[in-house]
Amino acid sequence: MESTIKKNVMRRVRTMHTVRPLMSGSVLSLAVLGVSLYVIGKSVFVAQIFRNMPAIQDVPALARFFLEAFLHTEVLVQALTVAIVLSAVWMVIDATKLLGENRSIYTEA
Repeated sequence: MESTIKKNVMRRVRTMHTVRPLMSGSVLSLAVLGVSLYVIGKSVFVAQIFRNMPAIQDVPALARFFLEAFLHTEVLVQALTVAIVLSAVWMVIDATKLLGENRSIYTEA
């Protein structure tokens, strides 16, 4: 009886230990980022954007180009672009927190 209970509890613990990382905000933002990039890739001729883009050294022209491209595209692409930016920001914030936690662990020892 005791071993059956122990097996059930340990199986649940292992399941939660496996599923917990998949429920984090980072995984969700990575999924949003991936899906958004995929849909944009299907909706927009990305290679043509890079061909029409001004030189990277000309930052003001590059900023104007991307602003005009954003303003003159479909609403779906605009929404997905915003989702990509927010997902990227979320992942940077999460990574910064994680690095800060890891750094504090090593400095305490």
